[in-house]
Amino acid sequence: MIQKTILVTGGAGFIGSHLVRLLVNKYPDYNVINLDALTYAGNLANVADIEDRANYSFVKADITDLDAMRKIFAVYPIDTVIHLAAESHVDRSIEDPLVFIKTNVLGTATLLQAAKEAWKGSFAGKLFYHVSTDEVYGSLGDTGFFTEETPYDPRSPYSSSKAGSDHLVRAWHHTYGLPVVLSNCSNNYGPYQFPEKLIPLFINNIRNEKPLPVYGKGVNVRDWLYVVDHARAIDVILHEGKVGETYNIGGHNEWKNIDLIHVICRTMDEKLGREPGSSEKLIAYVTDRAGHDMRYAIDATKLQEELGWTPSLQFEEGIAKTIDWYLDNEAWMQSVTSGAYQEYYTTMYQNR
Repeated sequence: MIQKTILVTGGAGFIGSHLVRLLVNKYPDYNVINLDALTYAGNLANVADIEDRANYSFVKADITDLDAMRKIFAVYPIDTVIHLAAESHVDRSIEDPLVFIKTNVLGTATLLQAAKEAWKGSFAGKLFYHVSTDEVYGSLGDTGFFTEETPYDPRSPYSSSKAGSDHLVRAWHHTYGLPVVLSNCSNNYGPYQFPEKLIPLFINNIRNEKPLPVYGKGVNVRDWLYVVDHARAIDVILHEGKVGETYNIGGHNEWKNIDLIHVICRTMDEKLGREPGSSEKLIAYVTDRAGHDMRYAIDATKLQEELGWTPSLQFEEGIAKTIDWYLDNEAWMQSVTSGAYQEYYTTMYQNR
């Protein structure tokens, strides 16, 4: 007997694919619908291991298309939405901010409206879960942490678009009574991350002996969370979180960028059998990113004390697992960097 029908937006992306896999494997009595527009960051090969499971479906659609969203709610008896679909790379948001506004702001509003219309005020057993970022809080100094009460102070087009989407979710809750929950998470890392992001980019560049571009002096600080732990946290919040609440998710793993890069270099040298220090010679300092936030740090006390979640991995263990995965899955990286991964949908789905 099917107990839930969950729509996961952005389920072919980095975090989304891990969440979809967790839900499909852990809850065989849930129907999990993976909705993704398959823009550059969406890769169905990320969920190839579950694509034939009876409780999994994939739908290719754009969350900014209201008619398409209405159709999905008409076809499937969706009672839960977990909304991860978003443009997420800060550098890209600086170069083309309007794409981020369209997807992250208009797309969220469109999805909220489609859910509200479909549920018709009958909200018992329904939930709209919005997954956001710690970047909405702005930048910290040398001390302190972001809590759920930290005022919003976004600094980039990306973080501003996510802040806007957070506000829209709360507006649909307060205005229409839509049952919602939100989470704001620190930097994720792990398998299947698109290699525009620091960790997979540097792993790939070291393997191919290419420069490692470091913004400014590399002293910006981020809190890192292993992606599987993020998926676990979403699972806990989905089932135990209180409607209308926000939960911060953090890894308690603060690292200066340059220190993190040195860890990657040393680990890669060891695993590739190279002379110690050889990868560090690839480091190349470049002009700092415009509006680069200095430090992010999450206080996840609320999530831990109220719902019992804690991260399972510290960074040193997580980064070793991550590097092993990328070294063992060179074909995946080659497919992504060559663009061949974008043929997966045509080959595996359109011809079925």
